[in-house]
Amino acid sequence: MRSPERWLALLRIAVGFWFAKAIFTKLSITLAWGFLPVPTASDRWIHVMPLLVTKYAEGNPVGFFREFLQATVVSHTTLFAQLTAFGEAAVGLGLLFGCLTTLASAIGLFLVVNYGLAVQWQGSSQQGFHYMLIVTLIVLLAVRAGRTWGVDGWVRTHRPASWLARLPLG
Repeated sequence: MRSPERWLALLRIAVGFWFAKAIFTKLSITLAWGFLPVPTASDRWIHVMPLLVTKYAEGNPVGFFREFLQATVVSHTTLFAQLTAFGEAAVGLGLLFGCLTTLASAIGLFLVVNYGLAVQWQGSSQQGFHYMLIVTLIVLLAVRAGRTWGVDGWVRTHRPASWLARLPLG
């Protein structure tokens, strides 16, 4: 195989695009104190997320996770809407640009495992999608895919003495 690191970088970018869609579907801009624009979970996502989570929890055979969804996530929907929206956006941007790729992959892996636990009982298509995404994120994490066509690689090449190059997160 020629240039496997480039194929892994292409995979990293594709998965990054998939996560980065949260920027447009789950985030919006609000004015803090009436004048300071800050990103936040969109009203639509804050409204839709508890409906989805309630549906996922109703038939979930994994008892501890069903309890977590019903008792914790649904009762703190604004917090979890913010966490998922910002988490997906951060993972998307990190993978897309190859910046702190190991950290982005680990956060993405955490999100996808939780999403998979929520919907795994709904059928083989849900299971297959999440299994593939979990394996893909493990591979991206293990091979440090941001070192090719990414900020991680650029920093290691052009600024090897910087604190960012010494971090084990890229």
